Amino acid sequence: MSSCLEVSRASLSLSQLRILALASLGGALEFYDFVIFAFLAKLIAAHFFPASQAEWLRQAEAFGLFGAGYLARPLGGIVMAHFGDTSGRKKIFTLSVLLMAVPTLMMGLLPSYQTLGVSAPLILLLLRIMQGAAIGGEAPGGWVFVSEHAPRGRIGLATGLLTGGLTGGIFLGSVVILTMHSIMKPDDVAAWGWRIPFILGGIFGFAAMFLRRWLDETPIFREMQEKAKTASTLPAKILIRDHRRSILCSMMMTWTLTAAIVVLILMMPPMMQTLHNISSSETMLASLAATLCLTLSVVAASALTDTVSLKTLSAICGVGLAIGAMGLYSVSPLFPHTLVFWAAFSGLCCGFVGLVPIGMLRAFPAMVRFSGVSLSYNISYAVFGGLTPAIISTLTPQTPVAPAIYVAFTAIIGCIALYFSPTEDSASRKNKVR
Repeated sequence: MSSCLEVSRASLSLSQLRILALASLGGALEFYDFVIFAFLAKLIAAHFFPASQAEWLRQAEAFGLFGAGYLARPLGGIVMAHFGDTSGRKKIFTLSVLLMAVPTLMMGLLPSYQTLGVSAPLILLLLRIMQGAAIGGEAPGGWVFVSEHAPRGRIGLATGLLTGGLTGGIFLGSVVILTMHSIMKPDDVAAWGWRIPFILGGIFGFAAMFLRRWLDETPIFREMQEKAKTASTLPAKILIRDHRRSILCSMMMTWTLTAAIVVLILMMPPMMQTLHNISSSETMLASLAATLCLTLSVVAASALTDTVSLKTLSAICGVGLAIGAMGLYSVSPLFPHTLVFWAAFSGLCCGFVGLVPIGMLRAFPAMVRFSGVSLSYNISYAVFGGLTPAIISTLTPQTPVAPAIYVAFTAIIGCIALYFSPTEDSASRKNKVR
């Protein structure tokens, strides 16, 4: 009884808060670096592809480069996670920031097609692949790192603050782009101003890498090293042999996460403009409101897992996610001037996103935790992150509420996956890791 009270009263020390702050800052900057490419795709297309091509073709090629980053995530995440489970969490956690900062800075400095010819888009493709590999290790590495540093009674809070930092990177990217457009002339933005967000991202990334050098290795990994319980064979082999159920459930949870992020946040502005003729300025404001509320909701939902059953929260948040999607795509079009409100409401209903990393962390024992989370998260994100826009685009002509129906369907899938997902304790007993 006393031990339970001790756990419930556990708090984050100053050292743990410092670790959490550095981890969240680096994660936010990495996601900022990753998404500004999408925000500036039209200008990138004009600079890195032949002017003789049609504008729609150049933009399609630019989004193709954006998609290449998603395809690189699984490979980069799996490779980085392998060394994270065998050599240490800290080394890989620091390396991921460097792998993001270098290509981001180089994108801001890379000469255009007029100067380098066909080499320009090829180099840009390579840089984008490097970014994808880095982001593939950042989120799983961050979740594992902070959860293994946090006291048991505050793992949910610590993980949620990191997840909020990751989504906050999207918000930061939106703010930087809006600020640039508000203080610069359109011709200047098109000529050279678009490079500024990339250069800033690269500089901030190097600063985050320097600060992460002062992080300590996680206590759990140090204990595994002392007891010689790090993976003696390939972590991926152990996962496929002993943790197939955990992998499947984690991938299904991530499907729900991608649906919430892609459909309610990233696809919402262009869909509202196309389907309901809402102005771009209003949809961008709605996107900011949705992202801010998403950040708050994932922190709150994750923190609640320290005191409330994950299965109970998954049912509540799953229903909330469906309601938020329905409000955004079925109610707001009836009252276009309320879009910002419904976008913010849908963001608040995205608490399920905060439950996903908690579920994945609990599904794998420490010996293969980094690899398990990374494998499940990155493969699922690559598959469903790529398929979701195509599915929505196919279904929307049939009914304008198709996006909401799709999100509601994935919410059901995610709730089922969280309910049947193994827990860390059972997995630990099976593998005798913790």
